[in-house]
Amino acid sequence: MDADQEKDLQKFLKNVDEITNLIQEMNSDDPVVQQNAVLETEKRLLLMEEDQEEDECRTTLNKTVISPPQTAVKSAEEVNSEAFLASVEKDAKERAKRRRENKVLADALKEKGNEAFAEGNYETAILHYSEGLEKLKDVKVLYTNRAQAYMKLKNYEKALVDCEWALKSFSFMQCDEKCTKAYFHMGKANLALKNYSVSRECYKKILEINPKLQTQVKDYLNQVDLQEKADLQEKEAHELLDSGKNTAVNTKNLLETLSKPDQIPLFYAGGIEILTEMIKECTEQTLFRMHDGFSIISDNEVIRRCFSTAGKDAIEETVCVSVLKLWQAVCCRNEENQRVLVMHPDRARLLATLLSSKVLAIRQQSLALLLQLAQTESGRSLIISHLDLTRLLEALVSFLDFSDKEANTAMGLFTDLALEERFQVWFQANLPGVLPALTGILKTDPKVSSSSALCQCIAIMGNLSAEPATRRHMAACEEFGDGCLSLLARCEENVDLFREVIYTLLGLMMNLCLQAPFVSEVWAVEVSRRCLSLLNSQDGGILTRAAGVLSRTLSSSLKIVEEALQAGVVKKMIKFLKTGGETASRYAVKILAICTNSYHEAREEVIRLDKKLSIMMKLLSSEDEVLVGNAALCLGNCMEVPNVASSLLKTDLLQVLLRLAGSDTQKTAVQVNAGIALGKLCTAEPRFAAQLRKLHGLEILNSTMKYISDS
Repeated sequence: MDADQEKDLQKFLKNVDEITNLIQEMNSDDPVVQQNAVLETEKRLLLMEEDQEEDECRTTLNKTVISPPQTAVKSAEEVNSEAFLASVEKDAKERAKRRRENKVLADALKEKGNEAFAEGNYETAILHYSEGLEKLKDVKVLYTNRAQAYMKLKNYEKALVDCEWALKSFSFMQCDEKCTKAYFHMGKANLALKNYSVSRECYKKILEINPKLQTQVKDYLNQVDLQEKADLQEKEAHELLDSGKNTAVNTKNLLETLSKPDQIPLFYAGGIEILTEMIKECTEQTLFRMHDGFSIISDNEVIRRCFSTAGKDAIEETVCVSVLKLWQAVCCRNEENQRVLVMHPDRARLLATLLSSKVLAIRQQSLALLLQLAQTESGRSLIISHLDLTRLLEALVSFLDFSDKEANTAMGLFTDLALEERFQVWFQANLPGVLPALTGILKTDPKVSSSSALCQCIAIMGNLSAEPATRRHMAACEEFGDGCLSLLARCEENVDLFREVIYTLLGLMMNLCLQAPFVSEVWAVEVSRRCLSLLNSQDGGILTRAAGVLSRTLSSSLKIVEEALQAGVVKKMIKFLKTGGETASRYAVKILAICTNSYHEAREEVIRLDKKLSIMMKLLSSEDEVLVGNAALCLGNCMEVPNVASSLLKTDLLQVLLRLAGSDTQKTAVQVNAGIALGKLCTAEPRFAAQLRKLHGLEILNSTMKYISDS
């Protein structure tokens, strides 16, 4: 036997040994060993199929083959070896074919399982997923889907086994989103089984696989921490109850008393008030939860009738208020109790309803309870996830007509929620349904509303309008835009009294004016007129924001530019540039650029007020590119006034403009406007053109033409 034949024989014998071992492992009593053997066998057969396909490809390509002369008869060993391998190869093809057929069947069963799962038929879903796994053992999604169905049936041990099988099938490939799904289910199952450390490790594994899931993983880990904390609380409460501590025993006994049905409302009100007084520490709060206190109260038919009665009498009102005070006592700094309270659908609906009750005391206590929940991140998450936010928002803004204290409390809660990313996502998605309530705020009479609370509410709208999608919806609502104008008009009647409201409202309107086109040209003109009037204010904040709004609305109409010039806007903006800060200067120079771009009178007035254009030239050295670009535009416009260019021969204006035209700024308007100003400067005064040629500035000017053509 030559060397090649010996090598082939050894390879064959090795394969036989490995296959024999796999067969033994497939018959093992250990399911883990058995499944690994199945997976390894499938892998080997697939590899054999690939090798066979490669051999066939090579045979097909090598059409011309010179066969060696058959001078020798093959040995019995060679014949047996080749026959066996041929048989294995044939079997591999058949198994690959069966695998493809089984894959189709497994996918169909998976879809059936998904349909049953969606309908809540979890047992049926498990049956379909199991049938799919009988067709094909290594389909990861069937394991994870079946695990999810087991979770719904609270069969956490079986869910864990399926997740482990799913993860084993990843041994030959890199983990992906299906792998994170398995870890998610494992984390949830271990949490339910109170395996807190294991649950944490599962969730942390998700973050290792996909760091982009940091927010979700943070929520999962927070759930683990909260449940572990609650578990410890319950253990301590059990110990105190077993030790016979009075408050613990009394809490339990009183809950048993309150669970008696069909008593008069005053019976429950009195018992609830006594219970509220008893709950001073975490132990009593935990015992309340452990002995089903939330359900005892909220499921009681008499108490439910008190809450549902539209026109409550004094006794019904007393019952409602006593329950709300009890919930505040049991939820104070107790996150697990907060979760149990809010995650119950009926209680979540009740909280949103009570906040808009006609009974003042009920509204006040409902607001106090929700404000208490909103003090923690988990509490805010509960409110956003489980309460009717549209109804909640409508109820909160209705507090603007209450006393300063209540109105400010309501707006404080609104502010806390609005800072949450989840609320902002909800707000954008539901803005059409929320806009009527927001528009109603703008129709509020500032004389009868709490000014500080109204400012908070408008500030929230202003912050939310910074998001382009939100701003687009607001700006497209004509009634909302008119509401801004009407409130501004009412506040202008007493600027000193409503200074903060005006200041905040102008901030909202500045954001709205970023959206083009405006609600209408008529609206833009009216806004501009209001802002021109406010430029007479002595308040620096109002002056700056009025100029900011005007800088965004002025270009909408030549008519309003004329009115602005007649109102002395150029003089006011030059004063801004002399005394104002960077923000005010940015608005002022933009207004001047708009005015000088449209009217020769504006250019002449700028020259008269800013002799030698020293103020405007100073702006060219600013680091604010928007300011520099508008200053260059304004300077270029002023070059059209006779003799102005000649008066600047002894300045370094040409060099400064040339540097800006050739600079590499982010805003192309800087290069474009500087290039245009250079062109106008040289046209008005030929001596500047000569200087430009000496400085080889024509090449720079030519390079700026690409920006002009692009724009």
